Amino acid sequence: MEETLEQLKELPPDLQKEASDFIQFLFERKKRKKGIILRQDWAGGLEEFKTQYTSLELQKKALEWRGD
Repeated sequence: MEETLEQLKELPPDLQKEASDFIQFLFERKKRKKGIILRQDWAGGLEEFKTQYTSLELQKKALEWRGD
């Protein structure tokens, strides 16, 4: 860590600012990951197809519809 700090001090001011911005970005990204809540608003979205397809066929069809 100390080596990294020494390297940071040797950078020109504009690159020090860029490094600082990147560190801030990493903190923000870490905060966002903690707050992710699993959405399940899609549940039941394929209900109308349950009589046409088996669960495996429906899974394959859903991937096809999504373009995967």
